[in-house]
Amino acid sequence: MITALLIDDDINLRNGMKALLAMYAPDITIIGEADSVQQGVAAMERFRPQVVFLDIQLNDGTGFDILEQLASKHGKSSSHIVFITAHEQYAVKAFRFSALDFLLKPVDPEELQKVIGKIKNVLDRNDNYAHIDLLLENIRKKVDNFKRIALSTAEGIHLFEISDIIRCESEDNYTRFYLRNNKPVLISKTLKEYEELLGEHGFERIHQSHLINLAYLKSYIKKDGGYVVMSDNSNLPISQRKKDRLQELLKSM
Repeated sequence: MITALLIDDDINLRNGMKALLAMYAPDITIIGEADSVQQGVAAMERFRPQVVFLDIQLNDGTGFDILEQLASKHGKSSSHIVFITAHEQYAVKAFRFSALDFLLKPVDPEELQKVIGKIKNVLDRNDNYAHIDLLLENIRKKVDNFKRIALSTAEGIHLFEISDIIRCESEDNYTRFYLRNNKPVLISKTLKEYEELLGEHGFERIHQSHLINLAYLKSYIKKDGGYVVMSDNSNLPISQRKKDRLQELLKSM
């Protein structure tokens, strides 16, 4: 059994979460609840749950306040945190850049099942806090021009400067990141997800399998159907429908 704590100031949401967990994750046991920062800190100290479903906005503060108070008293918690949020778009984007588990209100059963599946795979890794720190860094700025991204691999969480990503390559439902001064890393998310995240950071999808950082593009070669040469000396094809777009971008650079 996996022990869990619910921290939310909305009793209806807590009851709804308990019903959803009973239906879709019967091996998760709710061992405590709280509806405020003060109660949340006390409950986490008392119960030491494996998982905490934590609302961001509470009546007397935020879920981040709970984590910071616990960190100042005991160091970083070993609980796996799943944030629950109704926040605006910039906050959702901050979660995605931080590779953290979150659920949007109202909680969708399908999304809950996805998160539960991930929890079971990572509970023994205890690497939640590396990207919680990144989330705090991003979310408190209330801007979406993020500088770093968290990438979750089978080995753990890795934080990288976005400016160090040379290119991303699709491998079925995975994405391989090629990085400056680092070995490639394989992430269990699709290239489309990273296209959406990195599109505003100078990245361009040139092919169904390739997303490139234009800052590392060395050459655009028109022969042989068209391809680009990147700073890591990789030659990448350009799909026919992407050629005009790429040429326009290069003219403006």
